[in-house]
Amino acid sequence: MKKLDSYILKKFLGTYFFIVILIILIVIVFDLVEKMDDFMENHVALSEIVFDYYINLVPYYANMLSPLLVFISVIFFTSKMASQTEIIAILSSGVSFRRMMYPYFLGSLIIAVMTWVLGSQVIPVANRTRIAFENQYIKSRKETGLSDMHMQIADGVYVYMGRYYSFRESGDRFNIEKYDGERLVSRLYAKTISYDSVAGNWRLKNYTRWDFNPDGVTHTITKGERLDSVINILPSDFKNERKSYEMLTSAELRSHIGELKSRGIGNTGDFEIELYKRNASPFASFILALIGVSLASRKTRGGMGLHIGLGLLLSFAYILFLTVSTTFAVNGSMNVVLSVWLPNIVFSVIGVILYNKAPK
Repeated sequence: MKKLDSYILKKFLGTYFFIVILIILIVIVFDLVEKMDDFMENHVALSEIVFDYYINLVPYYANMLSPLLVFISVIFFTSKMASQTEIIAILSSGVSFRRMMYPYFLGSLIIAVMTWVLGSQVIPVANRTRIAFENQYIKSRKETGLSDMHMQIADGVYVYMGRYYSFRESGDRFNIEKYDGERLVSRLYAKTISYDSVAGNWRLKNYTRWDFNPDGVTHTITKGERLDSVINILPSDFKNERKSYEMLTSAELRSHIGELKSRGIGNTGDFEIELYKRNASPFASFILALIGVSLASRKTRGGMGLHIGLGLLLSFAYILFLTVSTTFAVNGSMNVVLSVWLPNIVFSVIGVILYNKAPK
């Protein structure tokens, strides 16, 4: 590695980690001010606040903001180099602009690998402690019930739940159908259903059961006020625990998504978005570094103020773009993979355009 590469790389990583520390300290101060009343009201011990919450909150925010902090870091130190005529000196010495980009991409690679490892393996485990702390002391609701749930619980056995109420552990408009190939064998409908955690079974109320002949004609109809039955489902199948997808490693996410799809459960959007974001986020470091160098390498009369302003504007534009596109994916209006990668695709085009216009 050339002296120039080492010089730029040290500036890159040094500025990046300095800004990370600065931003995290600001986040902690604002978060502490916001949640101080909750901590005091619940008499939370200082050790729990520090080791269960903030120790696990720091890597979460650092990783989430990492691509944007890469962008700001590159803008900051590159514009400073340009204002001190260092960029002009580098290019005048015979080093091409493309060659000058190598240490930037090397720094982005180091940060991208770190971001991917943290996001895929380390932070999900830390989130379990953090989210459990939030559920206990900060958030009033821990989970919500789902509605219009269809799933397959065994070969030829399908269930439907109209609405599940998580805190009451009960649901309504429950339906279970059993098929032999394409032939409907039986159907059981209950107006309400509740789970008995002590007995480990389900209690169906105001139920009706239909049994069908091989020709499809109803053979018997049975009605009753109450029926206790063991069914191969759990209350957790009908709940959406708050941010549960953030507590799964990438391998666990893939396994969980496969299990949900195999059972015919369609509520996989949040899990898929989280999985694809963990893969797309590291690539954003390269894209935003390219944009940052292309913008900040030109010496301007106003100094670095203009570059930092443009950097912040593009940072907010990237966040807004990502938020809007993932919202479309959650609502089912856009493919999940496309929604997560679309900001990277669009900003890659912007990066190429700015690179071609950068001073060579």
